[in-house]
Amino acid sequence: MAHARDVLTPDALSMLQSIARSGSFAAAARALGVVPSALTYRVRQIEDALDVLLFDRSTRQARLTPAGETLLSEGVQVLDAIDALANRVKRVATGWEPQLTIAVDGIISQSTMMELCESFLAQAPPTRLRLREEALSGTLHALTSGQADLAIGVVDVANHAEVHSRPLGESRFVYAVAPHHPLAVAPEPLSDAVLRQHRVIAAADSIPRGGGVTIGLMDGQDVLTVATMRAKIDAQLRGLGGGHVPECMAADYIATGRLVVRQTERPPRTARVNYAWRGAARSRQGRALQWWLRQLESPATRLSLLTRQGHG
Repeated sequence: MAHARDVLTPDALSMLQSIARSGSFAAAARALGVVPSALTYRVRQIEDALDVLLFDRSTRQARLTPAGETLLSEGVQVLDAIDALANRVKRVATGWEPQLTIAVDGIISQSTMMELCESFLAQAPPTRLRLREEALSGTLHALTSGQADLAIGVVDVANHAEVHSRPLGESRFVYAVAPHHPLAVAPEPLSDAVLRQHRVIAAADSIPRGGGVTIGLMDGQDVLTVATMRAKIDAQLRGLGGGHVPECMAADYIATGRLVVRQTERPPRTARVNYAWRGAARSRQGRALQWWLRQLESPATRLSLLTRQGHG
């Protein structure tokens, strides 16, 4: 019988991840380009070496057993450690990261981010650039979980010893509805009791599992949850509900009358926004991260990231 060290290879862990994501051996086999019997054989090898069952085969779906969930949870950390080791080796050799991932909160100006990307890529660096849109606590989680190297638009960076942060600025939120929405003509200030009678539009927290933040939702209130802040504004433009939106993102719509700002009994909310990164002192940072941090030192760049919004 094979030993656990012989069968628990990075390739085997990736295979188990694929089966768990796909929900069946057949679907995973198609995705990996192998026959299902080969996949089944490799899983049984791992199960025999560990003397556990990793998948519950009592149904047509391949569901992880508690032992399987533990293996994959810990296995992800192993794969991340291997990737981190490879990246560190390459960084030592060239000074440039193979890839730089930036988590960008939905309130950040997309047009300014694209201009920064354009300037970065104009240098023809060996670093691949990846942007991922996040929301609320998901922006910081992408950084602390190792899925991002830099996070722009983080609201709360407390209690994270390995995270460095700097202020980006402040973002003011206003309560806005479409002019044809009933709340557009309701007497001000709007009370919680009045707001509760109408649907609120909420942008979902992008943190993957639990612990997400919800802002401005009231018990018993109807809610339409959308994926991004831009989708939230679109829903409010259509009169599907009301809600607080960043004033900078809604400014053009407010100026043209497509959104109406309404005063509520609750005071306006202002969020202090930061940018953050993980890890080492500047002398040990990759050259790509150093470039982005230099750009973010500019007051004009920071202001543009929070105030300049383009609407496609």
